[in-house]
Amino acid sequence: MRVMVLGGTRFIGTAVVEELHAHGHELLIVHRGEHEPADLPEADHLHAQRQDLPHLRGPVDDFDPEAVVDNCAYSAADAETALAAVGDDVRLLVVSSMDVYRAFGAVLAGTETDPLPVDETSPVRTERYPYRGRPHPSPDAGSYEKLDVEEAYLARAATVCRLPMVYGERDHQHREEPLLRRVRAGRMRIPAGSGTWLWTRGYVRDIAAGIRLALESDATVAEVLNLGEARTWSMGMWARHVLEAAGSEAELVRVPDVLLPDDLKALGTVPQHLLVDSPMSSHVPAWAGQQHLLVDSSKARDLLGWEETDPHEALRRSVAWHLAHPPTDASDDFSADDRALQGATAWSEFLAQRYPPTAP
Repeated sequence: MRVMVLGGTRFIGTAVVEELHAHGHELLIVHRGEHEPADLPEADHLHAQRQDLPHLRGPVDDFDPEAVVDNCAYSAADAETALAAVGDDVRLLVVSSMDVYRAFGAVLAGTETDPLPVDETSPVRTERYPYRGRPHPSPDAGSYEKLDVEEAYLARAATVCRLPMVYGERDHQHREEPLLRRVRAGRMRIPAGSGTWLWTRGYVRDIAAGIRLALESDATVAEVLNLGEARTWSMGMWARHVLEAAGSEAELVRVPDVLLPDDLKALGTVPQHLLVDSPMSSHVPAWAGQQHLLVDSSKARDLLGWEETDPHEALRRSVAWHLAHPPTDASDDFSADDRALQGATAWSEFLAQRYPPTAP
């Protein structure tokens, strides 16, 4: 197919472009021109702001797309401008998020609302604009709403792919970095809390394969699909496997959640890192709720025959890439770790004195 890809030069978009190209699709990548990865597959490029797309029907019509994959529609306006640029007979797929579910709203509100796992029939949020008025790195956070995007696209019989927490090569959020920066520094004791929270993940290349299969299938027209791993490690187990993949023998040392460094808050009882500019930080109030975000993707597996990479292998690839490409602003300050470890030792000594072991 001739596929127009909106936003195909960063992380998930790049993986989608590579997947589509590998399976013989002809591509037009529409982006602002801010990122031009040297290793992108050969394809036509159209540099344009999204809001200008309806006025660029010439280049779009010249390519004559049979399908559109929209990786970066974040608001109703984003969806409407993209849809205005293509005809009614074009196959449509839009990338959405599992943050549309009511369960995600419960995490933000510190409550628990939904049984697990969450599937495509589970309730969605009733309150719109989840990031409005909350700390967030994006200047457009106030208008962000994937429910509005889905509504506009489904009205045109699009396929909606709801994504989980995606990790892998080129992840600009550096989800493993809170652990890997300690590995690079040779830290052998890393503070950790209970690490019991569950949040479905997805390896970026598996996600790209699911998007490609959904685009190619007639069975997914006007359908919503979750794309995520079949089994989910807790945050604590995820951390242990990241260290293992990095070849580190560092020990995760249990400390009270209140002592956890900001970038390790995800390893507490309930993480506090969903709404900020760092993958695992805590510039928002602590939440008391226990809502997990464990999501079922069996519909995509049944409809598409979609399979996932062995999770250990997927994490090995991701960790290897991120070790080889550390962020330029990686911090070498571990004073919060030292305070947490010292505090945990003092707390353990206090408890041992207060509650001495009784003789059998």
